[in-house]
Amino acid sequence: MNTGWVWLLGRDLRLRMWKPKVTRMIFAFSLAFFMMAVFYFNSNLKPASESVGERSSGQKSRRSPLQTLLDDQIESAAQGIHHGRRELLEEACHSYTRKRRVLIPEDLKHIIVDDQHGLLYCYVPKVACTNWKRVLMVLTSVAGSQRDPLAIPANEAHIPGNLRTLSEYSTSQINQRLRSYLKFVFVREPFERLVSAYRNKFTRSYNTAFHKRYGTKIVQRHRADPQPEALERGNDVSFEEFVYYLVDPTTQREEPFNEHWERVHSLCHPCLIHYDVVGKYETLEQDSRYVLQLAGVEDQVSFPASSKSTRTTGDMAAQFFHNISPFYQKKLYDLYRMDFLLFNYSKPSYLKLR
Repeated sequence: MNTGWVWLLGRDLRLRMWKPKVTRMIFAFSLAFFMMAVFYFNSNLKPASESVGERSSGQKSRRSPLQTLLDDQIESAAQGIHHGRRELLEEACHSYTRKRRVLIPEDLKHIIVDDQHGLLYCYVPKVACTNWKRVLMVLTSVAGSQRDPLAIPANEAHIPGNLRTLSEYSTSQINQRLRSYLKFVFVREPFERLVSAYRNKFTRSYNTAFHKRYGTKIVQRHRADPQPEALERGNDVSFEEFVYYLVDPTTQREEPFNEHWERVHSLCHPCLIHYDVVGKYETLEQDSRYVLQLAGVEDQVSFPASSKSTRTTGDMAAQFFHNISPFYQKKLYDLYRMDFLLFNYSKPSYLKLR
C-alpha cells in the first residue's frame, strides 16, 4: 500500500479517537465551571433572616426586623392584616402590570436606609413622611441625643443628606439590603393625598417657592385672560386649574411630576420591590407601632400622634371635586388608577364618571 495512504488513514484514525476525548474534556470543564459558579453564588448569598449585628461586625446580635416578621413574632392580628395587604398588592401587580424591568438608582431615591436597625423606608409626601423621617433621624442618631421626634424641626427632616437613600449605595450593597432588610411604605387614598398636596402647596401663603415654580406656569397655561399679578406670583391657583395641569399631556412630557403629587407606584415601585409592610394613612398609628415593634425599638421612640384638626378627609376631597366636570374627573382617575388598584382603594363615591 502506498505510504501516503497509510499516513492519511492513520491520521484519520487518530482524529476519530481524539474527538470523543475532546468532547469529554469540554464536558468535564463545563461541569466543573458550573459547580464552581454555584458554590460561589451560594457562598455569597446571605440568608434573609440574618441578624442585624452580623451584617457589619460578623458577630451575633439581636434579631433583624425581617427575621422577626418571618418568624411571626408579633401579635397574629397585625400579622394577618399585613399579610393580606401583601397578597392583595402581589395579585394587583400580577393583574395590572405586564412588563418587569430592572431597578436603576433613580428608582431608589425615595428609599431611606437605616443600617443600624435593618430598615428600608420608601417615603411618600403627604403620607406622614415628615414624622417618619424624624423617627429615623432619632433611630440613626442623626438627631444626636434627641429622642423626641417632634422636637426636630420639620424643615430639618427634609434636608438632603441627613438620611441616606438606597440610591447612594453600590449595586451589591443595594441587593444585599433589599434582600435582608425590612422594607416598608405608607400609602393613602390617592385623591385625599392629592387634595392635601394642593392645599399645602397652593393655598398656604408661605409656600412662595411652589407658587413661583408651579403656580405661575399653571396660571399661564390654564387660565383664560390671567392678570399680570397672578402671572407673576402664581399664588391663587384654583383646584380646577391644578387638575387641568395634572391631566395635560404636556406637563409630564416636559418634566416628571413633583413628588408631592407623583403617584406612589412611580415613587416606590411596589411591583419591583417586595414591601414587607404596607402601612396606610387611615391606620397610621397602629401600622407605625407595628413597624417599630418589628424593629424592636418601640421602647426607644414613639411615632408622633397626628393632628386630625387640619387633616384632609374624604368629605373634604369630595368638596374639592364638586366643581370638576365628569370629563376631567375621569381623566384624573385614569391618571391615578394604579394607586387605587395596587393599594386596594375603592373608586370614590363622589366621582361622576361617565
